[in-house]
Amino acid sequence: MGIYIFVSVLVIIACFLQILIVLVQNSKGGGLAANFTSAGQSMGIRKTADFLEKSTWTLAGAILILCVVATATIPRGTTSGRSRIENQIQNVVDPNAIPTLPTAVPTSTTTPPGNLDQPAK
Repeated sequence: MGIYIFVSVLVIIACFLQILIVLVQNSKGGGLAANFTSAGQSMGIRKTADFLEKSTWTLAGAILILCVVATATIPRGTTSGRSRIENQIQNVVDPNAIPTLPTAVPTSTTTPPGNLDQPAK
């Protein structure tokens, strides 16, 4: 179960980084480099856009691979019994079975054995 949690945390971190990188990009090609027009000459505007695009694709691939690994490492139950649904199917009550209800309570007109004239002790 430990590896599943570790891979799940890695997926969450990669998704968070992916969100940040996509938000930094500009759909018209400016993005992060548009804010640094004078400093863009030292690093290069095109290189920033290339870096952001490559990191977007790399993180997307990493998320895909990590999701497949997380699916493979899902903890499975160790019991070899049947599932809850199978147990419910086996224990279902027949809806066509009509319960038999008592129609009348038998009344007795005879006195129980013993003498009723004597008080209880």
